[in-house]
Amino acid sequence: MKTQTLLLQKNIMTNISAVILVKNEEKNIKNCIKGLIKLDEIIVVDDDSTDDTIKRIKSFRNKKIKIFYRSLNCNFAKQRNFAMEKAENDWVLFVDSDETVSEKLLSEILRIVENNTDTNGYYIKRLDYAWKKKLKYGEAGNIKLIRLGMKSRGLWKGKVHEKWIIKGKIGVLENEIIHCPHQTVREFIKEINEYSNLRARELHESRYSSNVLSIIFYPFTKFTLNYFIKLGFLDGVPGLVYALIMSFHSFLSRSKLYLYDKKK
Repeated sequence: MKTQTLLLQKNIMTNISAVILVKNEEKNIKNCIKGLIKLDEIIVVDDDSTDDTIKRIKSFRNKKIKIFYRSLNCNFAKQRNFAMEKAENDWVLFVDSDETVSEKLLSEILRIVENNTDTNGYYIKRLDYAWKKKLKYGEAGNIKLIRLGMKSRGLWKGKVHEKWIIKGKIGVLENEIIHCPHQTVREFIKEINEYSNLRARELHESRYSSNVLSIIFYPFTKFTLNYFIKLGFLDGVPGLVYALIMSFHSFLSRSKLYLYDKKK
């Protein structure tokens, strides 16, 4: 640990590029970048932000931060692959704008990459906070995502809920990334409304269909899974709200899919 701390202080070449996708993230972007500023390069891809996101990024006045402008066009995988192409290093760390990388996690990443021999990618555990409470249960309680990997070994796939498909051995890091999304119910509902549009369109393009039974069944199943089977009730009121809103997301996705079918 002392060795890695010295590496961070000396700011030596890390051979890692960080990637952040942004859209109207003026509230979160500074904290996100602060956790990554000691890496070689930070790639930011902006999806038509209309707030002060870009202004706050530029306030760092750091040449390591490279900003690219590209509309999402309802496809997260293409956006991430575009960002990966811009990275100068083969090792890439993907971080969402509402996530924070701690010094412990960054030290572990540096150590792993420096000593790596046969692993092409790594899962990183994500610690979710909702309304200042850590969610230990439910869908958010045990999330692991491939966020660190070699760009030459894989690509992102999937328009929504995209996944990084990496060939070869995949490891798991010990330290977590901190995730503080939608800190008000209003923000949460706004976000799932936008995501449900993308999800419904993706399902429609994949030739899925919807009906009354699926509109009822999917939200009910989602709530039961989150709140009871995955013990979301142990997270108290935040666990209940989270389960209800994620159930509402399923309701919106299936309802909008039904409307797409009717329009067709």
